[in-house]
Amino acid sequence: MTELKKYKISVENLAIGYKSTVVAKQINFSLESGELCAMVGANGVGKSTLLRTLGNLQPNLSGTMTIDEKNLTSYTSLELAQKLSLVLTEQPASKNLTVEELIALGRQPYTNWIGTLTKKDKSQIEESLSTFLLNDLRYRKCHELSDGQLQRVLIARAMAQDTPIIVLDEPTTHLDLFHKVQILKLLQQLAHEKRKTIVFTTHEIDLAIQLCDKILILDGAENPFGEPCQLIEQKCFERLFPSEMVHFDAKTGSFKIKK
Repeated sequence: MTELKKYKISVENLAIGYKSTVVAKQINFSLESGELCAMVGANGVGKSTLLRTLGNLQPNLSGTMTIDEKNLTSYTSLELAQKLSLVLTEQPASKNLTVEELIALGRQPYTNWIGTLTKKDKSQIEESLSTFLLNDLRYRKCHELSDGQLQRVLIARAMAQDTPIIVLDEPTTHLDLFHKVQILKLLQQLAHEKRKTIVFTTHEIDLAIQLCDKILILDGAENPFGEPCQLIEQKCFERLFPSEMVHFDAKTGSFKIKK
């Protein structure tokens, strides 16, 4: 008898938006532990709205979202903070914190009411500093960091939160190619080695195809989901943008400008 898969996160027939305005609908995907998944699509198609809905920052319009086979809306704020960590594009409220202090905030769901760090908390912070190559910056104020450094700190804070699911909104925005690849490789490492389920929005479709286990394409219609090679075979990327300006090269897995 085949054992049923137990998905860390599952979305069925989801519609997202604001009050009576539907931004996207018919969204379906499921992810297991250890999978890295990118959400891609044109501007305005609803990537950030979907991410905020997954993070329970705004309600869905219809459909279901489950984490560990339990409806997302059934979790208390504290329970959800121990299941899912969220990295948004908004800058941290106080950049006057040091790198170490900001990462330590990831342990809030587990500390007592005065925020005392236990030996386990400190171990998680140290591991996050080491994994994201931040030991040399631990005492640096966050306002002194470059965009790439700050992005690593924010993801390290999510790692310190030690949730099975990590959701990120455009973690490579404003970064050069080297730092884009560095961030995505670190996320891939975190997913595969620590068995985290990681979902992120991105415009770096070429990199997502190379590095991700699964991709969700928000196209305003079918919203295909699957392994990159499957989506390429089904010609899903070719329908993503108007063909008169760019076309998708299935052989290289990249977009080309039409001359």
